[in-house]
Amino acid sequence: MVLNEDYSSIIPIYDYLHYLENKNYSPNTIKAYARNLKLYWEFLESRGIDWTQITILNLSEFIHWLKTSNGKVISKPFLTSSRTEKTINHIVKTVRLFYEFQSRLGVVKPLDVYQIKKIDKSKLKYKSLLYHSQSGMIKTNILKLKEPKTFPGCLSKDEVFQMIDACKNLRDKFLICLLHETGMRIGEALGLRHEDIRSRGVNEIDVVHRDNNENRARAKTGDRVIHVSKELMRMYSTYLVNEYPKADSDYVFVNCWKEPLGEPMSKSNVDNLFTRLANKTGVKAHPHLLRHTHATELIRANWDMAHVQKRLGHSDIQTTVNTYVHLTDDDLSQKYQEYLENQK
Repeated sequence: MVLNEDYSSIIPIYDYLHYLENKNYSPNTIKAYARNLKLYWEFLESRGIDWTQITILNLSEFIHWLKTSNGKVISKPFLTSSRTEKTINHIVKTVRLFYEFQSRLGVVKPLDVYQIKKIDKSKLKYKSLLYHSQSGMIKTNILKLKEPKTFPGCLSKDEVFQMIDACKNLRDKFLICLLHETGMRIGEALGLRHEDIRSRGVNEIDVVHRDNNENRARAKTGDRVIHVSKELMRMYSTYLVNEYPKADSDYVFVNCWKEPLGEPMSKSNVDNLFTRLANKTGVKAHPHLLRHTHATELIRANWDMAHVQKRLGHSDIQTTVNTYVHLTDDDLSQKYQEYLENQK
């Protein structure tokens, strides 16, 4: 919920967030949208602009406002932006979707931020099944900033081992190993129940979409099955025998030493864990980096991209290709050496 200075709810934002909740959006997504719209409302109030009378020029000013520390005066013009292009694009996208919702209600007129542009189809990175029947005209968002290509990085095996060794308990070791071996999202891991883990005859973990997790963790996409090693299953069993509290809990990752025992771990608990590990080892990592690392290791092991997509739970293979392929110069050198060997 986003409140005014008098602590009353901002009704247009409340209606939109309630709509997202009814559509079963993730609580974390709704929270992010609320933060973005809070920023937008601060901009409107600082400029004295009626939200129903917004123009493209106003939105371009909002982008500049986001770049310059929320409109505050900075010492030198155009210093490094206080937000990345990706962050700004996400905030502006939230605002655009908010106006699309309000226009469907008839509160405001549709906000046209698109232009039709002709492109050279031969230069497209991705060619769909209907590529040859397409006109070569695309719709582009005139407010979208160009995002520089960034490499999120991957962890080496030594760095992963350092993190595991630095953990004080089996629960945390199991969590790190699970994220590294499966590529699961942290929300998927924190939402795991004991019934999702099958170790008799098979070594499989079910990723299940649930809306009623106490810690608000949630699987981002639909259900899937992830095959894991016997070693990971042994670690799970050892954790249950030696550390899991005597509490009535279905969750795999819970409070084992602090009250209330058996309460599921939260995302903030995991963030604190990674901060402590970084201070001990010097390895600056976050849960999603282990997902990138796992995907890259599969690709280096010559997994077919469709199999990587299925394991990661992506609905579109292009997401897997564009986001999780992080091969380095060393990878290319090794492949070239293999190529030379095969030519002999």
